Amino acid sequence: MEHRISATELARKLGDVLGKIRYRGDAFIVERNGEAVARIAPLRLEATTSLAEALRAWSHGAGLDERFADDLKRVKHADRPWINPWGS
Repeated sequence: MEHRISATELARKLGDVLGKIRYRGDAFIVERNGEAVARIAPLRLEATTSLAEALRAWSHGAGLDERFADDLKRVKHADRPWINPWGS
């Protein structure tokens, strides 16, 4: 079901709105000054890849990149430890 809600009401009732989206599958058109500015709807995720599929894809990859180790060395030498400017 799709509902219309003002931006102010959304700010006041965000938790309730997110619950309706998550558990009931509702969608909301958000209005500001009577004009629709956004639509909030449930996120439909694709089925996740299984670990076996990921390993199979990784094992059939493009192979080793000989320059990768050189890239890591350059990054390591360019990296500086973080210093907290407000530390004592």
